[in-house]
Amino acid sequence: MRWWRRAGLWKALGIAGFLGVAATGAVVVRSERRRRAYTPEEIRSRLHERLDQAAGDRAAGDGS
Repeated sequence: MRWWRRAGLWKALGIAGFLGVAATGAVVVRSERRRRAYTPEEIRSRLHERLDQAAGDRAAGDGS
């Protein structure tokens, strides 16, 4: 009688693992979809903003 309980535990763990992998895949797909929603001009402008911010942070760090 105990063997079916152990089998049930492994079955539950397997299902939980499968659901975890599926959820992770859904998150990856969602982030990829958001990333691809930007136009090349938007990406370029965001990269320039980040570069300017990093240059400003670096210049602020040199003074101390």
